[in-house]
Amino acid sequence: MQQNAILWPEGYVPGTTDNYCSNELIAAGLSAAEVWPLLITPSLWPTYYANSANVRFHGDRGPVLANGDRFDFETFGFPVQARCNEFVPPSEGQPGRVAWHGWAGEPGAADRLDVHHAWLVEDLAGGRVRILTQETQKGAPAVELACAKPNPMINGHQEWLEGLIAQARRQRGEV
Repeated sequence: MQQNAILWPEGYVPGTTDNYCSNELIAAGLSAAEVWPLLITPSLWPTYYANSANVRFHGDRGPVLANGDRFDFETFGFPVQARCNEFVPPSEGQPGRVAWHGWAGEPGAADRLDVHHAWLVEDLAGGRVRILTQETQKGAPAVELACAKPNPMINGHQEWLEGLIAQARRQRGEV
């Protein structure tokens, strides 16, 4: 079985940006339908991912993401503004896809950071779910993050994935 991949917008293809990270988890006994609502409701992120805080939607949007939604949150010490630019719920035989363009700092500023953070959630044979998250980044803060050892993006996103799976299991009544 061939697994699905992230769809990258122009200017954010891995290998063409200042930083890139990829994390994936495959968990038995869960489905995309159980994981998806936890991922697309940003106000829930801090309940299972300690590196996110202060989520706020713009306008009358939220609490669930939709294509075009603007929202803010804090992560990795950055106040991030974001716009959801891909939103496709999982369906029979099709993965769920959600992605956002995030930014911190003013355009042209030395500390400007631009990212594309994408997620893919898909059911696999045997009652398993696959969650893939990948992020590309541009700007001086991205260069610094790419040089850090251990890589805070890889470690942070792994914690996000593990927290997401643990939260889905808690909601099922599993310990």
